Amino acid sequence: MWLVSGFDTHFDDDLRLAHALADEVEAITLPRFRAQDLRVEAKPDLTLVSDADRSGEELIRAQLARVRPRDAVLGEEFAPTGDGPRQWIVDPIDGTHNYVRGVPVWATLIGLAVDAEMVLGLVAAPALRRRWWAARGTGAWAGRSLTSASAIQVSQVSRLADASLSLASWTSWDAFGRTEALLDLARDCWRQRAYGDFWSYMLLAEGAVDIATEPELGLYDMAALVPIVTEAGGRFTSLRGEDGPWGGNALATNGLLHDEVLERIGFTTAS
Repeated sequence: MWLVSGFDTHFDDDLRLAHALADEVEAITLPRFRAQDLRVEAKPDLTLVSDADRSGEELIRAQLARVRPRDAVLGEEFAPTGDGPRQWIVDPIDGTHNYVRGVPVWATLIGLAVDAEMVLGLVAAPALRRRWWAARGTGAWAGRSLTSASAIQVSQVSRLADASLSLASWTSWDAFGRTEALLDLARDCWRQRAYGDFWSYMLLAEGAVDIATEPELGLYDMAALVPIVTEAGGRFTSLRGEDGPWGGNALATNGLLHDEVLERIGFTTAS
């Protein structure tokens, strides 16, 4: 059950709203998953978008306009709206390439920033029948709903030789000149896997993975992940060491390994 000692009720309504939004998006995305008539297009950046992506984001925007009309919204598929201190940052389907190929690793990401601080995040992966969420002061949780969940926390692994590393792609590091550094790090870790997209970071928050990183990400890819990782006891920065999802890339760890990994594969001005 969802029982949190000292729960910060300031964001209680927002968290319940995020779950309600995820429920409604799931009613669109899950029936379209593996649908024979799913419509898929290539965007100008050559990434894919489906009719379910657009319908899901339209639904989120419409509901937020109705119940949070003063809040700003930033999403992957449509132009930002609003300019208030509260900003919802959403991705209707993170892992669209998985979605269109029938791979069940995809999720709806819903984050809330207040004055540029991430205060709430929810990741809903209906094909995996699992959700993860956190709000400031709540700890991090995983389960199917607010009333059926367990607290999660990062691992206590403190040596690279005992660490599990997850990332979406090896080749994505080539453009940044950090592939060899990443491979050297991987060789020094106990285990390397490519769980990919949101899933790497949720496994990290659960303590199943100790390091997750990607060299290039959009804000909407990361925003919802940050509160979950940090409330679970981990650390989430850019590859330059900036806290939060604002740096265009990500390094998340259990905290104990963060500085060492950042030194090994982080971006510097020179690189």
